Amino acid sequence: MAQVAVMSPDGQVNKIDKDSAESAAALRHLVALMLKAALESKYDGIRLGDAVAEDDQFWVDSDKDDQQVSADELEGLEADIKKMAKDDAKVDFVERDVDEALADVKNDQFSTELINANAKDGKVAMYKLGDTYAVAESPILVYGDVVKNFKLLSVAGAYWKGMSSNPMLQRIYGTAFYKKDDLAEDLKKRQEAKERDHRVIGNQLDLFFVDPKVGAGLPYWMPKGAAIRRTIERYIIDREVADGYEHVYTPVLMNLDAYKTSGHWEHYRDDMFPPMDMGDGEMLELRPMNCPSHIQIYKHHIRSYRDLPLRIAELGMMHRYEKSGALSGLQRVREMTLNDGHTFVALDQIRSEFAKILKLIMSVYKDFDITDYSFRLSLRDPKNTKKYYANDEMWERSQSMLKQAMDDLNLDYYEAEGEAAFYGPKLDIQTKTALGNDETMSTIQLDFMLPERFGLTYVGNDGKEHMPVMIHRGVVGTMERFVAYLTEIYKGAFPTWLAPEQVHIIPVSDDKHGEYADKLGAELRAANIRVNVDHRNEKMGYKIREAQTQKVPYTLVVGDDEMANGSVSVRKYGEKDQNSMSKQDFMDELLADIASYSRKNNEK
Repeated sequence: MAQVAVMSPDGQVNKIDKDSAESAAALRHLVALMLKAALESKYDGIRLGDAVAEDDQFWVDSDKDDQQVSADELEGLEADIKKMAKDDAKVDFVERDVDEALADVKNDQFSTELINANAKDGKVAMYKLGDTYAVAESPILVYGDVVKNFKLLSVAGAYWKGMSSNPMLQRIYGTAFYKKDDLAEDLKKRQEAKERDHRVIGNQLDLFFVDPKVGAGLPYWMPKGAAIRRTIERYIIDREVADGYEHVYTPVLMNLDAYKTSGHWEHYRDDMFPPMDMGDGEMLELRPMNCPSHIQIYKHHIRSYRDLPLRIAELGMMHRYEKSGALSGLQRVREMTLNDGHTFVALDQIRSEFAKILKLIMSVYKDFDITDYSFRLSLRDPKNTKKYYANDEMWERSQSMLKQAMDDLNLDYYEAEGEAAFYGPKLDIQTKTALGNDETMSTIQLDFMLPERFGLTYVGNDGKEHMPVMIHRGVVGTMERFVAYLTEIYKGAFPTWLAPEQVHIIPVSDDKHGEYADKLGAELRAANIRVNVDHRNEKMGYKIREAQTQKVPYTLVVGDDEMANGSVSVRKYGEKDQNSMSKQDFMDELLADIASYSRKNNEK
């Protein structure tokens, strides 16, 4: 197997397999350093931040006094990198005096910070490529003659060190491979990812937007996006109520003491917003979890064994502190609404309730046509128990119960140590995203800890007080992440029952046929169909194309024949042909499509 020379941050050079993940990372680190050198050479006075190789890409942060590097300039930078490779670029290791290194970058606050952060005993370990120096922080390929298959991908903004209080820099992304075919395959996947990116589709279809100027990580739902979300919420509430859940509303603020009791403040503080001092000794906290709120619902009345299982559900708004650099469209936000539920059960009800919850989840998956998923039993890490609730007996008991429940249902699962919640083990249902990545969609968690900490009891049939067990469960996760997932799975072509606009009506002549189109639209709205009548002064062909671009499931064209016959000319999304149908036949087909959750018409 071919090998390549890789230098570690201490200057040691070793030969490693060319096909290894370490070798690929070292190659990308080298191309990142070459990009730094190209930027430094082309733009006098440019300030350079981090150069990082991670996963299947690399990136370099930079800042200029004048206009930043544009996407149009990436091709020229690629040519500069190729010339370095052709000229036998080579990386050397040097230990420089800190004062000398700082003198070279005296006008670059970011390089200055990097040097100071890595200085030791008056020296700083650096890689040298031509006249360019960079702090040695991770392994790098020594020889640049293999740098042939790479691509500078895009430019974006990024806060220095990922903190919104720091300056905004420009980040140039790229990727590199040893083989030409591997690069081609990667670029193909990236194009597919771009076409499915819910942020891109959300903008094209006008579903939502996020404006950092008014609140990073705080999405605004436009009417079309709100229609999708509202349909999902109504569906979920109806399904849960039919399954015995009592839906509630609880405040987004709670006394900080509740989160200290629950353990969230101890284990989860870094992900919570700072408490609000109300000035009279009361400290309020934006809730990061709904479970303490539902516990208060349980505690509000004396409970009997006859009340159990007690199922409480809510579309509960929560707030998590996410760093600005981690925020992404609807997938990573600071405010989210969780499809949350908590069931309070007696010990002998755990298995049956677990099965009932799982049956509900599987039924919901069927309606959303989610078929690619697996079961992960998330357990405590036995080698690192400090981050979990300290009760070995509880952990052994609850983990054993979850395993037994899965075995009773004859379901295949795999175990993942270290993925449990701090208060108990859980079953995570891992779905595949549109791009094949694993994502937790649903979860069922067994909890003996919170009932004990909050002193929950019920009166048993023996007249004595007993402690219930709490089962946390989420069916489709947060509305934000679920809509992002569906947007990418469907590529914006939502099935009819979810589509924000289900029918688009186009009169051939607005003067002659507009009234008929409006009457038809009113009839459809009366049947709870989301419909739009297009009265714009545009050519009919343009209107039809735009309806296809907006991925409306059904486009109806109405003219003289349709008015005379009481019919419609129907064109389905993705099809070229139009079919003439009576209004009633169309209505029957449309309502059947919606009632079946569009299973026959859903094309991904």
